[in-house]
Amino acid sequence: MKHPEAIRPEDHAEFRENKMGKATLFESSRILVGLNSFEVGQEHALHAHSGMDKVYQVLTGEGLFLLEDREVPMSAGVMLVAPEGVPHGIRNIGADRLVVLAILAPGPA
Repeated sequence: MKHPEAIRPEDHAEFRENKMGKATLFESSRILVGLNSFEVGQEHALHAHSGMDKVYQVLTGEGLFLLEDREVPMSAGVMLVAPEGVPHGIRNIGADRLVVLAILAPGPA
C-alpha cells in the first residue's frame, strides 16, 4: 500500500481459520501500523514487547484485552495502551469477527 493515502483500516483485515490474522498497513523503523483480525473464539496469547510500546484500537467486534492480572472488556471505539514490558493479549468472546488496529513504536524494521 502506498502512503499517504486515506483508507478504512477494516477493509484490509485478513482472517485465518486456524489463528489470528495479521495485515501490515504501514511499516518503517519508527512505527508499525497493522491489523489483528479474529474469528469467533480466536485469541492472541499473553505476550510482552521489549523496546516497543503498543496501542490497540478496536474497530469492530467485541472481546477481551488480556492483561497479566485481569481481563478488560473491549468493543468498537475502545483503546488500550500496552507500554514496553507489559504482558497483553486479546480474545474474541463476541458473536462476530473482531478487528483491532495495532500500532507499535518504534517499528520492528
